[in-house]
Amino acid sequence: MSAKTQTGKWALSPDRCFDANPVQRKLAHRIYATVQDLPIVSPHGHVSPALLSDPNARFGSPADLFIIPDHYVYRLLYSRGINLADLGVPTRKGPVEGADHRKIWQVFAENFYLFRGTPTGLWLADELTSVFGVDEKLNGANAQAIYDHLERQLAQPEFSPRALFKRFNIEVLCTTDAASDTLAEHKSLRAEGITNVRPTFRPDAVINLEAENWSKNIEKLAEVSGYEIDSYATFIRALQERRAFFKMMGATSTDQAALDPYTERLPEDKAEKIFIRALRGKLKEDDAARFMAHMIIEMARMSTEDGLVMQLHAGSFRNHNAGLFAEYGTDKGADIPVQVEWTHNLYNLLNEFGNDPRLTLILFGLDESTYSRELAPLAGHYPAVLLGPPWWFHDSVNGMVRYLDQVTETASLYNTSGFNDDTRAFVSIPARHDVWRRVTSNWLAGLVNKGLIDLADALEMAQDTSYRLAKRAYRLE
Repeated sequence: MSAKTQTGKWALSPDRCFDANPVQRKLAHRIYATVQDLPIVSPHGHVSPALLSDPNARFGSPADLFIIPDHYVYRLLYSRGINLADLGVPTRKGPVEGADHRKIWQVFAENFYLFRGTPTGLWLADELTSVFGVDEKLNGANAQAIYDHLERQLAQPEFSPRALFKRFNIEVLCTTDAASDTLAEHKSLRAEGITNVRPTFRPDAVINLEAENWSKNIEKLAEVSGYEIDSYATFIRALQERRAFFKMMGATSTDQAALDPYTERLPEDKAEKIFIRALRGKLKEDDAARFMAHMIIEMARMSTEDGLVMQLHAGSFRNHNAGLFAEYGTDKGADIPVQVEWTHNLYNLLNEFGNDPRLTLILFGLDESTYSRELAPLAGHYPAVLLGPPWWFHDSVNGMVRYLDQVTETASLYNTSGFNDDTRAFVSIPARHDVWRRVTSNWLAGLVNKGLIDLADALEMAQDTSYRLAKRAYRLE
């Protein structure tokens, strides 16, 4: 851009995420320099495979790229009273008719100050400056000039999704796909010889008996699996068939979510009765919770047999804003953390499979009070358990530091799974990994300063947590 702000170019501080202590900062820079250009391993996220399967795919307008699909962005704008319709967010009925993307961008720019001091603000600043060369801090006055600049760049071939995938140095990217997904985009990618975009098996829509449109989801599962799902036994066979198909298509992991990680092994006849009641639409009060508890164990069993890594995300009250959910549907920024108990809830699963060398179970939680009390001791004991990185609301500078401080002393860094970006916002991937690499470099520099490790250890640990641990945990080596 040719225009400049009165204070000069907008640029990120090279010292961001590093301690103010000059000795620690110097060490952090030294450690970070060894990892900043490592390839990106993205083993868990929500980027649509369609973005990469079509060689001619484009991101659309700046509003399409930065605002409309990103609940990290519009949830904060919504919190200040900005209607989602004014941001172009689709409702259940479909896209907003006649949405003016320049007006959407103007609203975003006028409220860009809201992101000050937030991880989203840090990612956005990195995307705008590092990826797109914006050198003015976004505001209402320069909004349209920056929109024009972004629009010109997005029209160029070097800013296509595939071109940026290569520029970002992404070694592997895993998507998240419903159990009933045909994986058509992944088939297309593999037909071209592109094997570093991999699916991930997500069974939530069919194992949660209270999931929206559960009956239709079962019908889709039956259609793609070739099984008539009229019993619990055929349901299990269909899931196993789909897992095998996902694995054939390059999947190395599964992913599921639960409000709490309660596990309970049901006798097969009990599971059958609950499943039949669900098919008939006559669930009893605790049926869904008990069936989910049983199916979490079943997913672990299946992982011991097919080798897929199991991810379990717990502690999110989904769709807390009922009115918003009714109009807009899921994943609209209204999911709120709740307290979670792991030790008792996982007891049944871990006593059945926690010592099984065939299982890798990666745990993600939103209740930070459990880091040192439960999660770290569990991962520091059970061979099957690894800890996922700080998730969602905690993939921030301070959230990462709290995680590292509370987890590693008991669990060891080597019972964690490195970093994953867990994002729908493709262009934010390098920014998110960069924050992790900076924070961990600074944290390791602090350990060196305190004499807890030496520099050689710190350099090795930085390589591990930035790159190698994720490859190992997700069996991507």
